[in-house]
Amino acid sequence: MDAVLLLKALVLGLVEGLTEFLPISSTGHLIIVAQLLDFHDDKGKVFDLVIQTGAMLAVIWEYRARFIGALTGVGTSASARRFLTNLAIAFIPAAVLGLAFGGLIKAHLFHAVPVAVAFIAGGVLILFVERRQRPARIDSVDDMRWPDALKVGLAQAFALIPGTSRSGATIIGGMLFGLSRRVATEFSFFLAVPTLMAAGAYDLYKHRALFALADVPVFAAGLVTAFVSAFLCIRWLVRYVATHDFTVFAWYRIAFGLVVLATAYSGVVNWSH
Repeated sequence: MDAVLLLKALVLGLVEGLTEFLPISSTGHLIIVAQLLDFHDDKGKVFDLVIQTGAMLAVIWEYRARFIGALTGVGTSASARRFLTNLAIAFIPAAVLGLAFGGLIKAHLFHAVPVAVAFIAGGVLILFVERRQRPARIDSVDDMRWPDALKVGLAQAFALIPGTSRSGATIIGGMLFGLSRRVATEFSFFLAVPTLMAAGAYDLYKHRALFALADVPVFAAGLVTAFVSAFLCIRWLVRYVATHDFTVFAWYRIAFGLVVLATAYSGVVNWSH
């Protein structure tokens, strides 16, 4: 096994796991780090699918009781049916818009400079939302109704723009629409499962010819690293939101975006490739 390639896989798996569920954009970080590591060819794009799967599996494992209860209780429990229905409704906007515009977005926006601009814009939005935060209307995921889920789903659609952050869009959007910080965070976790599963399956089908048996060790290393780091991040974030807001992530986004723009326009880093 190529030791350098393995190290790249471990680094990208760690980046995915630590950023997928924080409001700082895993896609944006992967685009930038992959360019720095020179691991952004077609094989690298397939690798992204693998490590995103690792992060998704971390959510399923952490909330396995909730998902199993919902699936087994769908025939007898109104709460279980409402939970699954809300996930389906919230999933639809990003799925539809992703199918319609995904290729166009990847062709024009999956580059460091547009990502940096989205980082900064998202940071400013988080600061705005935190500053005007009002008492929550919904304090439990079980109290969400379909209009609440649809609003969060529409917010998630903005995350098709790389650098926006899927978790950031759903959490901050949820807070804007009356969800408590904890409920918005948990629903963002739950919504990641159908979203990442569908996106991964679609891209896997499109790029199935790029998979090779020789890649299995490297892909496995990235998947396991993403799973472990995402699992730890999920547990940390649930505790964090109990007593903190997201202001620190907003300033991180703004600083990170400014650094990328400064290096791009000064020529320190060639972000054009």
